Amino acid sequence: MEHASDHPRQRLTLLGATGSIGRSVAKVLADAPGRFQVEAVAGGRDVAALAETARALGARFAAVADPKAGPALADALAGSGIASGAGPSAVLEAAARACDLVVSAIVGVAGLAPSVAALGAGRRMALANKECLVAAGAFFMAEAARRGVELLPMDSEHNAIFQALSAAPARAVEKVTITASGGPFRLKRREEIARATPADALKHPNWSMGAKITIDSATMMNKGLELIEAHHLFALPAERLDAVVHPESVVHGLVSFVDGAVVAGLAVPDMCVPIAHCLSYPDRFVTTSRRLDLVAAGKLTFEAPDEARFPALRLARAAMAEGGAAPTRLNAANEVAVAAFLDGRLSFYGLTDLVEETLARLDGAAAPASVDDALALDAEARRLSEGLLPKFAAKAS
Repeated sequence: MEHASDHPRQRLTLLGATGSIGRSVAKVLADAPGRFQVEAVAGGRDVAALAETARALGARFAAVADPKAGPALADALAGSGIASGAGPSAVLEAAARACDLVVSAIVGVAGLAPSVAALGAGRRMALANKECLVAAGAFFMAEAARRGVELLPMDSEHNAIFQALSAAPARAVEKVTITASGGPFRLKRREEIARATPADALKHPNWSMGAKITIDSATMMNKGLELIEAHHLFALPAERLDAVVHPESVVHGLVSFVDGAVVAGLAVPDMCVPIAHCLSYPDRFVTTSRRLDLVAAGKLTFEAPDEARFPALRLARAAMAEGGAAPTRLNAANEVAVAAFLDGRLSFYGLTDLVEETLARLDGAAAPASVDDALALDAEARRLSEGLLPKFAAKAS
């Protein structure tokens, strides 16, 4: 087993330091004392949490995305010796600072520009922001290749697949399957799901995650977004990608090979496991994460996803098949819809109805060829979704 003291110190930047992934990264770093120097941390609006994280990790620079929060962050870091900045330019500065590894964990399309800035600086990247690949996948992957950046998938499903793919050359891959827990409504009838409140949807049975991704898990949009992500990460066509419901969340991804063999990635449902793999890759270091006990687990079950009860998965598959601007618009409309659902302005199925209507009203367009292209398509879809909200808001009452 590899220990932290066996390796030279690496410089690490953490984008999205105050979110659920950022907090898990901090836990893993605590298991590897002396192995990392945290160069920069970036967060959205939570100044207190960002300052606390920056101090705890010994960061050299902290950036808050809210441009009005600069003075508060500077005050919170007073006497620490940690430099700070505020606004989108400060987050881009954090992303571009010299380091060995960037963890991209900013939630949503807001993570696209900082992640591309990190690519431009030629860093190795541990990617936990799926929207980079959903909103601008072809561009993002081409930019990573052009810059010679090694992308390490940090999502548990894609990390499991990444590890399983080491079993054979890419030409031997027949199919890749990601797993879904089924969320809190896996066993509910459609009529029950239709009455679900945000509080109901936020009760995930297995994972502790941020609100947005937890709602995406409840609708199964998250699994659709992950299929699009896998399409770009592993250069596989839609027909060779599949999703299966696996309520125990022990098997995270499977790779089927042309000879009939299947290699699966298993672990307890704890994001610290794929995070540790990315931070230590290509080595491994000892962590305090809970170990998988298959005897205690007792059984592993698998089911086909039900797209009648969870239409978001169908919408995502259709967007992936259509290509072009469809995935970018899907992601934008979904972000608007999730926010509206959490605010009580949409019903559970109103969420996916809004996304479907938004996509139906937009003509086909080319896939984004730049960050600006992606953000323009994103803004267009958001404006339309916001305009359509009143049509579906009545369904929330």
